[in-house]
Amino acid sequence: MKPHLALPLGCCTERPVLPLSANLLPALATLLARLDPNASLADRHVWLIDLLQWVRGDSRSAPAAALRLQQFMEAVEAQPTVRSRLQAWWRTLMQTIDVTPLLADFGFAPRTAFVSELTERIRIKLLPGTPETTDAAELFSLLMPSRFDAQWLTLLDEAQINRLTALITERSDTDEWGWQHSLLDALTYCTAHIRATGFSPELRLRMSDEEKRARPFHALPADVEDLRRIFFAPQHQADELQAAVVRYRERMEACRRAINSIYAHLDEHGISVGMVFRLRQLRARFLRVRELLDCLLSPKPASAAVKLLARMALVAEDRKSIRALIAANSTLLAAKMAERSAETGEHYIARTRADYRSMLGKALGGGAITAVTTVLKFGIVALGLSAFWAGMSASLMYAASFVVIQLLHFTLATKQPAMTAPVMAAKLKELDTTEAIGAFVDEVTHLVRSQSASVLGNVLMVVPVVVLINLLVVLVSDQTMISHAEAQHVLHSLSLLGPTLLWAAFTGGLLFVASLMAGWAENWFVLNRLESAMRYNPRITAALGKARADRWASFIRDNISGLASNIALGFMLGMIPPITDFLGLQLEVRHVTLSAGQLAAAGAALGVDVWRLSGFWWCVAAIPLIGLFNLGVSFFCAFRLAAQAHSVSSADRKRIRAAIWLRLRQRPSSFFTAG
Repeated sequence: MKPHLALPLGCCTERPVLPLSANLLPALATLLARLDPNASLADRHVWLIDLLQWVRGDSRSAPAAALRLQQFMEAVEAQPTVRSRLQAWWRTLMQTIDVTPLLADFGFAPRTAFVSELTERIRIKLLPGTPETTDAAELFSLLMPSRFDAQWLTLLDEAQINRLTALITERSDTDEWGWQHSLLDALTYCTAHIRATGFSPELRLRMSDEEKRARPFHALPADVEDLRRIFFAPQHQADELQAAVVRYRERMEACRRAINSIYAHLDEHGISVGMVFRLRQLRARFLRVRELLDCLLSPKPASAAVKLLARMALVAEDRKSIRALIAANSTLLAAKMAERSAETGEHYIARTRADYRSMLGKALGGGAITAVTTVLKFGIVALGLSAFWAGMSASLMYAASFVVIQLLHFTLATKQPAMTAPVMAAKLKELDTTEAIGAFVDEVTHLVRSQSASVLGNVLMVVPVVVLINLLVVLVSDQTMISHAEAQHVLHSLSLLGPTLLWAAFTGGLLFVASLMAGWAENWFVLNRLESAMRYNPRITAALGKARADRWASFIRDNISGLASNIALGFMLGMIPPITDFLGLQLEVRHVTLSAGQLAAAGAALGVDVWRLSGFWWCVAAIPLIGLFNLGVSFFCAFRLAAQAHSVSSADRKRIRAAIWLRLRQRPSSFFTAG
């Protein structure tokens, strides 16, 4: 046996030949000596696992793995007894295992539910598999555990594949071990699954009326059975088989169009992770049917089989990934949540002077309400409640305050970025011309002006209102709203010299999460058709009356997003500090408007002497930076999610950044003054 082999690799024949180490030869000899067709089921499968591990080597070079397979074939050809044992072993393998589950169901969830598939992948990661199995799909996971297997399989050319086929089969008949029957059985299985899923009420009710009237799923069983009958007919006509194949493909295409029509109605009906999972599984089924049919009809069945196995190796790798499962099935949901947030975000962008003045007025109102919130927060602290109940009381107070701001149509500045970012990301899909880029930069300037007006209005109102409330408290009770010790604690906690900016960035993340809760709540409301239920449910209309039920349904539909966001944000601001303190993490929140109100209360308590304290000025310097971090982190997270959901390329992002910097150098005032 030669230690160095020159193997032609199809289109890669001009590459330098990789020599094989002579140290591999004893291992191959040992493997061939262990080959026993009469061994137990587990031992036969373990031998195949060990052989493929030898072929892979260190899994660094796919050409080297292909060379080792060549070396294996030469070794078998040189020993007729080994070749006979290999053929007997292969015949036993094909008679023992069921290939159909591998072809039809490998890579798909056993149940059409996201949570079930997540649990299954965790089980696969944690629990070892056994080679003592007759399930080809289970065995394949042990045989091809990585993407590297797909790499070296794709390097095999037709001559090598035919040579390997001749080694393991006793006759030249390519369907000696029922390969074509297995392919058609797999097609039948996939067709039945597609048909059953197409009839599920959750999907069928969301299809377009035109596609439902076409009834594409009804004739699928007849089409696949016609294909089977004609294919295995003793003397079938080529044109008859071609007609059956065309009919089957057209039926599958009609079913695919019916499924695609569902996406157009997701805004109307809502979407869930489970539905996204089913749609993605069904789309993968259509691809699997195409692969199986191409393999069945290929004039080179052995090469088609190897290509299909290489594809299965990629599926095996993806089948283990929990991250890939979550990412793949959350993208569409994120897109729809981003779109719903975008609908709300349009109201937060001021494009004219009138809009700017209106935004400033709403921000002043929000600042006044937040001043009352600040006072109530100090009142809760003064009660001396336990950490949990103090946090719960603060959460309820924050949530109520934010809801009041919403219902009075005022504005809280830091809630805007997570809503406006999806608006901006959605516009990135239209950047085909220079004019479109300029229009997008205009939108950026409008957004920056809107945020500046909101923060300015909030802070300019919260400070004097807190000072005024403190003055009223002094007139009534002859003492300041908070004590000197509490005021010093405020100065210490808000100082720029401490971790204030870290907590401000963390709070920006909470603002982003609150926007996700807003999109999720609105989607959940639509998905479960609660607006219709509130408007027409007999028990509700009997209790409220039709007119009042109709008003409540419209009110909840218009405000569910804001209510969910405000309540979620209130509870996060109130409960995260005590919960994380209990866990030893001690995370804090720094909200620009609340922090400005707290600093105003501390300054009022310390009197005119506060102007001489350096700690006070460090806090004053921190306020604009807190606002910047609140806004920046929230906007960045929301924009990144929305851009990913809308498939915005990195090239487009670079073009936008360049255009924004150019506008900032040429017309910096446009970012802060309304035209």
